[in-house]
This record gives sequence, C-alpha cells and structure tokens, in this order.
Amino acid sequence: MSKYMIIDGDRIEFDKEKNILDLVRKAGIELPTLCYYSDLSIYGACRMCVVEDERGAIIASCSTPPKDKMVIKTNTPKLHNHRKMILELLLSTHCRDCTVCEKNNKCKLQKLALRFGLTNIRFKNTRTVANLDTSSNALIRDPNKCILCGDCVRMCSEIQNVGAIDFAFRGSKMIVSPAFGKNLGETDCVNCGQCATVCPTGAIIIKSDLREVWKAIYNPRQRVVAQVAPAVRIAMGEEFGMKPGENVMGKIVAAMRRLGFDEIYDTSLSADLTVIEESKEFLEKMESGDKSIPLFTSCCPAWVRYAETKHPELMPYVSSCKSPMQMFGAVIKEYFKEKDVKEEKETVSVAVMPCTAKKAEASRDEFIREGVKDIDYVITTTELCSMIKEIGIQFDKIEAESSDVPFSLYSGAGVIFGVTGGVTEAVVRGVVNDKTPKALKEIEFVGIRGMEGIKVCELPIGAETLRIGVVSGLSNAEILIDKIKRGEEHFDFIEVMACPGGCVAGAGQPFSLSEDRNERAKGLYKVDKVAQIKRSEENPIIQSLYNGLLKNRSKELLHVHYSKNIE
Repeated sequence: MSKYMIIDGDRIEFDKEKNILDLVRKAGIELPTLCYYSDLSIYGACRMCVVEDERGAIIASCSTPPKDKMVIKTNTPKLHNHRKMILELLLSTHCRDCTVCEKNNKCKLQKLALRFGLTNIRFKNTRTVANLDTSSNALIRDPNKCILCGDCVRMCSEIQNVGAIDFAFRGSKMIVSPAFGKNLGETDCVNCGQCATVCPTGAIIIKSDLREVWKAIYNPRQRVVAQVAPAVRIAMGEEFGMKPGENVMGKIVAAMRRLGFDEIYDTSLSADLTVIEESKEFLEKMESGDKSIPLFTSCCPAWVRYAETKHPELMPYVSSCKSPMQMFGAVIKEYFKEKDVKEEKETVSVAVMPCTAKKAEASRDEFIREGVKDIDYVITTTELCSMIKEIGIQFDKIEAESSDVPFSLYSGAGVIFGVTGGVTEAVVRGVVNDKTPKALKEIEFVGIRGMEGIKVCELPIGAETLRIGVVSGLSNAEILIDKIKRGEEHFDFIEVMACPGGCVAGAGQPFSLSEDRNERAKGLYKVDKVAQIKRSEENPIIQSLYNGLLKNRSKELLHVHYSKNIE
C-alpha cells in the first residue's frame, strides 16, 4: 500500500521525495525558500519553508523527511506572520537600492517581499556598511546584500572543493567572508562563479565589462571583433522567453550587428584548433611511453587555476594548449595586424562566453604578447542580453543572420565543446583509426555523453585500449585525482570542466536547473548532428590557417606555459 501525507486537507502520495518540501511542491504549492538548492546539502537557515503539523508545531519542510499519514498545513495565521516577520527582519539589515542592483527583478528576497506585500519596514538598520570587494577579476562581493543563506558557502565547498568563502564570527556578527578577512582576489578562488549562480540576492555578482565594450563600439578608431562560444547559442534564448536548448546563434549575430560589433565569429572554429593541437599532444604523450599520469585538458580556466593552487604537481600533465577563446584571440590579433596599420585602427577583441573564469583568464600575464592582450574584454551571455535589452532590440522577432567570414566555418566536434564530455568526444573523433560514419555514430555510445559528474570509458585505439575520465564539478575532479595518487585508478586522458554539466551551466549563462542543462546539452548535440563537417581536421579553414597565419607559429600562438606565480 502506498504511503501518503495529508497536506492542507488533500491526500498526497509519496515515494522518492526526500523531504516534505518536495512533496508540498508536488501538491502544487510553492513554499517560499531562500536557502534551499536541490544540488546542495540541506542547511535549513532561512525558515521560510516551515509548515505546521496537527499539534501546532512548526517544522522546517526542507530538512524533514515525509512520514506516512502525517498531517500538515502550509497556510495558517501563525505561518503567515512568521514568514512576513522573517522577511521584514532580513530587509531591515539589507541594502535596499533595488533599482540599481544587478539582481533587480531576479532577486529572491525582492520577489518574496512583493509576494507578501511588504511595503513598510518597521525596524531600523543598525548594520555597519561594509566595503565592496572588487579584488577578483571575475566577481564582485557586496556584504551589505548578504542574507547568510549559505548557498555560496556550500557551493564553493561541496561542489567545487575550493572553500574560498565560509561563515565567520557568530550570532548577530556572523558574516560570509574569505578566511582572515581577506579579499576574494587574495584567496584560492578559481573564478568559476558558481557562488554567484546560487546567490539569491546581489551579494555576489559577475564583474561587468560592458562600460568598456560600449566605449570601444562607439569609438570610430577601433575595430570591435567578437567571438561567440558554442554554449551561448543554446542558452541565451531563455532570457527572451525561448525554450532551453534552442539554437539562436543566427539571432545573436543579427543582434550584435545592430549593437555595432564590426566582425562576429564563432569560437567553435578555434575549438577545432584546440582539438587538433590537443590530439597531437595526446598522441605524443602516448608514444613517449609516459603513462604514469594522464593528460588533463586545459580548456577550462577554473580547472587550470584549481590545479595550480591545489595540485601544482599536476601542471606538467595539463595540456599546454590554450583554451579555444585564447587561441582565437591570438589568431584575431595576428589576422588584423597589417589591416590595422593600413587603416590606422586598433582591433579590440571581445569574447562572449558562458563563463566568468574567462574574465580572469583573459587578464593573465601569459596571454599578453608584446604588451597587447589577446582578448581585451570578456562579456558573459547575460551581459550580452543586457546590451540587447538596453538598446531595445526585440530578440525573439529579429531575423537570423550568418556570422562573418573567414572564421565561422566549424565542425560538429567544435560545437560540442560546450557540454561535459564534448572535448573528449571531439578528440576521440580525431584519434580513432576508423573514420567511417558508422564509427562516428558508435562513439556516441561509449560512455562519454551524459550529465553525470564522473564518467569513465575505455576505447580501443590501434593495439591499445585507452582509459578515459570525464568529470564536471571540481569536487569530482578531486575524487579522480585521489584515486590516481593512491594507485586505485589509471587513466590516459581526463577532461575536466569546473561547472556541473560543462559550459552549458556556466555562471555567465541565464540561471538554470538540471532539466534546463539537459536541454541545452541536447541543443548542442542537435547542432552537431546537422553539421556537414564532423571532425575538426576536416575543416578547410583550419587547414588554410595552418598553411598561412599559423605556419611555423602554432607553438607560439596556440600554446602556453603557465607560470608558477599566480596573481
């Protein structure tokens, strides 16, 4: 006989629901929450989701498992007053400059205040105004907007294994802060931005480069050249009412042209470059006979930063290939060098990325050549959305346009870089001996695809069998690293993405739940499916680059040696 609870007089059966909150939502009731996030551990700090049992006791629904025949109410005078009082107390110590806040109209606290009709705060704000922390190249921390929900702390510790921020002090003096009162830029923060994605208010936001990008666009002496990452096209439409996973690359190009960008290219092309360079490096490592430590991918700057700070001994085994963004930045600056001299212009390179760590990557000394940055500015998917809204472009109504030549012909292998397992699949397509369509189809089913945090597969290459690991979420990377060091596991190749699910779930994307990430991943695989070119080495533009601009210069322009001294 099935188990059930009585919720507001209705019988609701339960099976796999892990807490009362899940069951209440199953019943069609949206209880308010500020500290609950399904991918994180239960914290139970905000007490907004409380319910009342038949004895009148108040219970936190997020931290209480459902019980057979239990009777609860979600709407009573006691609960109503309780929730309004919590909100009023939170707002009494909260910065209320909502109209100029980055989270305006997306802030959970703001939405709940409107939902509960709070128009007057009776309590005086006695909290000392704290300084903004702008030390990070990717994020801004505003302690005045923190409500101590703990989402950022748990994300940084549980999912990313970084622990750059935590609770400090006790009682009314409690704050969320890096250890010893340091600024975020002085910690081992990897700039992944996942803390900002789960922050319900504007306490942690993405550092914006929009002011500088607008200046460049309006400067007639500057040529503004943009590249758009693969994962942007299947998430950006969500901000304008479209379905997750819908490919809106054509609309993105059309909108960016109206904004004033001079040239718009597709980063999928440089992903093809990365595949070729990384495949060469992998094969050279295999031929050298060094199989003690696997080759780790280097496309994710948050992972590179994590390796530098947590496991510097692994850096010799991290691919020397630049990320696709940085490869493209180097190519663009070289391509327009002579033209800039003739036209007396300066080329400004802008990258549209799903990732906040790319902002920090672009500012690294390793990517400044002869005093010139390969990438001048990085803006996120949501920042580009802000530009489009600011000008008044009706994104859902504009006609799609194609990106510019010569750097927009790409393979399906380059597109799938945006999802966990995509880099590995792209490399495997290049190194397998069998290049037939049937072999290509079979690669899909070897265990590389899927949104699991850890995937392991084996693949025959010639006379050898390669063992491959694919991880997303840095805590999962730590699990594999520990197993390798203890001698429990052996891998030849490991792909690491810091964000759970890969770039489709980057912190620069519109906020997503796991279902949306799955749809975004499917969207990239759909683009790959209809792509005429499936393998990176078959891209004719790549061949022309190697025969021209990159001739005898691929090591200089496409590879990097990371210094031990980290900013």
